[in-house]
Amino acid sequence: MTLPIFLIGARGCGKTTVGRTLALAQGCQFIDTDYWLQENAQQTIAEIVEQEGWDGFRARETAALEAVSAPSRVVATGGGIILREYNRRFMREHGVVIYLCAPVNVLADRLEAFPQEGQRPTLTGKPISEEVSEVLAQRDALYREAAHYVVDAAQSPDKVVSDIEAALQLARAS
Repeated sequence: MTLPIFLIGARGCGKTTVGRTLALAQGCQFIDTDYWLQENAQQTIAEIVEQEGWDGFRARETAALEAVSAPSRVVATGGGIILREYNRRFMREHGVVIYLCAPVNVLADRLEAFPQEGQRPTLTGKPISEEVSEVLAQRDALYREAAHYVVDAAQSPDKVVSDIEAALQLARAS
């Protein structure tokens, strides 16, 4: 039985892209909590936040995390999932947590290159690079607190997957 692998990190770090590739390489199922939540709610995240506020969305996000957590799964989480202490503890206790860490300029470039309008409302109302910088400054310590491993996500998705697999191999050996 294989513990679930939880991918955490800021928007644009590659959780979904890396998660799909990692799941394929590991022979696991891939689940994205944001997509799962939207499919089950039949609403976009923006619509949920508009109707229920961020607290309502965060409660749904926690429920989604619990619902999708199972052995032999790679779970890409929403960037703010670590804001709740319960979620950080849940992931650490029930799986292996990988923080996909990338510098602000890389995250901002990716978000500007592949905007996903309507999926996530802005958190600050500021331009992308400013928002990413502020949000990462607030969350980096929480990502690190939750993570078993920190991987450089500024690299190609294949290299990130390779680094994750090396970390998992070391974990199994010890």
